[in-house]
Amino acid sequence: MLQAALKMIFPDQCLLCGALTDCANGLCPGCWRDTPFLLTRGCVLCGAPILGDEDGTDARCDECHADGRPWDRGASVMLYRGTARRLVMAIKHGDRLDLLPRLAAWMVPKARPLAPPGTLIVPVPIHWRRLLRRRHNQAAGLARPLAAALDCPCLPDALIRLRATPLQRKMTHEERAALQLGSVAPAPLWRDRLKDQNILLVDDVMTTGATLAACAAACYAAGAREVSVVTLARVARAP
Repeated sequence: MLQAALKMIFPDQCLLCGALTDCANGLCPGCWRDTPFLLTRGCVLCGAPILGDEDGTDARCDECHADGRPWDRGASVMLYRGTARRLVMAIKHGDRLDLLPRLAAWMVPKARPLAPPGTLIVPVPIHWRRLLRRRHNQAAGLARPLAAALDCPCLPDALIRLRATPLQRKMTHEERAALQLGSVAPAPLWRDRLKDQNILLVDDVMTTGATLAACAAACYAAGAREVSVVTLARVARAP
C-alpha cells in the first residue's frame, strides 16, 4: 500500500531524460530504442560487432586484427553513440553518479564470463589533476558495484597515472598510442597485490584501446597472470 502511494506521488522516471516509465531505474521507450546494445557475440578482445561471417572462438574485429591487444579477452555493453554516448557524458561530466549502479548492472552479463571467482576488479585510473576537476573517477564508480555483483574483490587504487595527458578526441590511433605509452604504472602500495592475479580492467569507453593497453601493460609488469577488459561502451562501426 505504501509503495503504491509513493509511486503515485513519485512515479518512475527515465534514468536519462526524466520521462515517465513503467519500471524503476530504467529507460523510457525512446531512450531505449536509441541505445545500441551489443546483444550478439562480437570481437573476443573488445566486444565490437564483427563485420562478415567470422564467428569462431577467436573472432576479432578489424582493429584488433590489425593492432593486436596486450590483454587476453574483452567485452563491451553498447556502441558509443545515441543514448549510450549521452549516458557516458552524464556520468563523466554531468555529475550523474546516481546512474553508476544501474550502468554497472548492465555490465554484469558481459563481465561475468571474464571474471572467474577471485578475479581482481581494477578500474582505469585518471590523473590526480583531472580527479580534482571532475571530483570522481567514473571507471572506479562502475568498478565498485560491478565487483559487488560479481562477488569479486575490487582495488580502485591499484594503478596510477604517471602523467596528465591532454584530451585525445582529435588524435590518430598512432598519436594516442604514443601518448599513453608508459603513462600508467602499478601503485607501489598495491604492486604485490597484482602478482599472479586474474585482473579485469574496467572503463567507461574504449576508443582505440591505447589507455587500456597502458593499463594492461602495467598489470603484467606487476606480475598479473591474466588481464581482461570490460567497458560500458565501445567506439566502433555498426555491422
